[in-house]
Amino acid sequence: MSQRILIVEDEFIVANDLSFILEKAGYDICGIADSVEEAREIIKLNKPQLVLLDIHLQGELTGIDLAKELAEENIAFVYLSANSNQKILEEAKATNPYGFMVKPFREKDVLVSLQIAQYLHEQNMTTKRNNELTLQNSLNDIIGDSTEWDQKLLRIAKALQPHISFDYLAIGMKNLGPIPYEGSSYLRLSFNEYQTIGIDELLNITGLKRNELLKLQEAADEDKRSAWYNDADFTRLIQQNPAKKLIAKTFQMASNLVMYIPVAGQPGFTFSFYSRKADAYSNKHLALANRLQRSLSAAIEGIMKQADNVAIRPATKKEVPIKTESKSGFEGIIGSSHLMLTALDHLSLVAPTETSVLILGESGTGKERFAKCIHQLSPRSKKQLVVVNCAALPTHLIESELFGHEKGAFTGAVDKRAGKFEQASGGTIFLDEIGELPLESQAKLLRVLQEKEVEKLGGRETIKVDVRVIAATNCNLEKEVAAGKFRLDLYYRLNIFPIILPSLRERKDDIPVLAEHFIEKYSAMAGRPKLTLSKQALADLMNYNWPGNVRELEHLIERNVLLTRGNVIERIMLPGIIPSSVTPAASVVSIGDKVKSIDENERDYILAILKKCNGRIAGPGGAAELLDVPSTTLNSKMKRLGITRKHVSDSGD
Repeated sequence: MSQRILIVEDEFIVANDLSFILEKAGYDICGIADSVEEAREIIKLNKPQLVLLDIHLQGELTGIDLAKELAEENIAFVYLSANSNQKILEEAKATNPYGFMVKPFREKDVLVSLQIAQYLHEQNMTTKRNNELTLQNSLNDIIGDSTEWDQKLLRIAKALQPHISFDYLAIGMKNLGPIPYEGSSYLRLSFNEYQTIGIDELLNITGLKRNELLKLQEAADEDKRSAWYNDADFTRLIQQNPAKKLIAKTFQMASNLVMYIPVAGQPGFTFSFYSRKADAYSNKHLALANRLQRSLSAAIEGIMKQADNVAIRPATKKEVPIKTESKSGFEGIIGSSHLMLTALDHLSLVAPTETSVLILGESGTGKERFAKCIHQLSPRSKKQLVVVNCAALPTHLIESELFGHEKGAFTGAVDKRAGKFEQASGGTIFLDEIGELPLESQAKLLRVLQEKEVEKLGGRETIKVDVRVIAATNCNLEKEVAAGKFRLDLYYRLNIFPIILPSLRERKDDIPVLAEHFIEKYSAMAGRPKLTLSKQALADLMNYNWPGNVRELEHLIERNVLLTRGNVIERIMLPGIIPSSVTPAASVVSIGDKVKSIDENERDYILAILKKCNGRIAGPGGAAELLDVPSTTLNSKMKRLGITRKHVSDSGD
């Protein structure tokens, strides 16, 4: 059956041209609309499977407004626009489209974009169904478990975490009936570590009296319905709701999702999720809550039955003390900041699947470590993980390295050789620095991903390969696509499940624990007692902007461990910081009152390293070695940042 497509476009000629192209290709055009209102009517009547959506339409509402509604109804959509305004593009991107076609577009581009959109939508729906099925099974297992009620509630919270991210979760009945509120709350400390917060813990933390705290727990209208509150809505909410204000102030929360769960024999039950992120929740979480309602109701009813239908925490029962779950971390990944925990949640969600993953983040943020963890937590863990640094591959050998070659295929091909994809068959291939791949190689890579087969250079037979693909880049691939340097179809093929790694300056709360880890590691390697950081040294680390991210921190700690004679690292020498009477915050971050951009800081940092290396880029003692990146990657960065040979020569003066 041909796919039903709705065209939402207010330019008659463009809409007609698109309709002609698509009908000729066998698609079923179920309507053309020039406004959001008209599109809604057609959607209601014809239920399109995909919508081609212009951003600027007739009327007050835009294509972005309609896109949010389409996302809630699980209808795939691709944007059409001639507008390159960055703000609008960012708003459009936030709606998670399945493609973006810039006018004017060629027939081939339209058809390829639709094929990619259809593929991505199917993958997304399959992943969503599988994830929710896994969650439903987990909830059923919890119901049948014989553990105590508080452990059951914690297990429910942990099961929900990858689907509804939270930093604090309050579970209880909020005095909706005659039984006083004795629910439990869980404060997230790290990836798999939670602190149980009961009434006594809240009394200790807040300094309130018991009757004052119980008064705050009286049910409000917000506790009797499912809803979400972000940004300004959350600010208004906490002004009206003293209990939520207390939580927001005590634990620095910035958004809230209330999930109301009906329970047999009781007025109801609430799961109140809080996040330190100001825009954490949306209608998709409410939709998930509705789908989970039956399972969660059964889970809560089972827990209450176990407690003999008394309060979920009987008044006669001794208060459970602060309780911490054992930490279940990921090898080589350290940190408990909100952004890092979100990335780990996404990792844990996608790792057991076969979905392709695109890891995005600056150099030094740990993209390869994430790729290794995804592989180790996947069903392919017993097979090989093959790592390919696309930036380090010589242009004339890329295809040979990736796909293999036959004997005599080119000068120097003295033996038959299997390529990286063939080597990874049954396992995972990690394509690092994918943004550095030349366009010609991108086209051949796309064919391999689509057809799941490779053809060796000089060969005529195709070889089937069963490979999961993880790609990573520090480039903005959307900008590379717009500049014609990266294929749009390959980008959408790879971008099925993106994981964004935060820079170190975005998670400075993790610096103390990272520094301690590296000090312990390099103290042991140097065969000496573990060193400690002085308050001034830690202040140096906290005030620096870290253009080289965690990798730069690790190298600086290693160097200072080796240079320190005593047992205390008194100061950390950082690029751009002058260790005199100047405040530790004086660094490459600013000049006068002007705050530098990330690119400017990175440029200054690379120039400082080049100066330290007397202009040497490659080889022992070169800048690439100090930065722990391939020289090809460093050369690419220098080109992007406008660092020329003249700068390199000047650095050696």
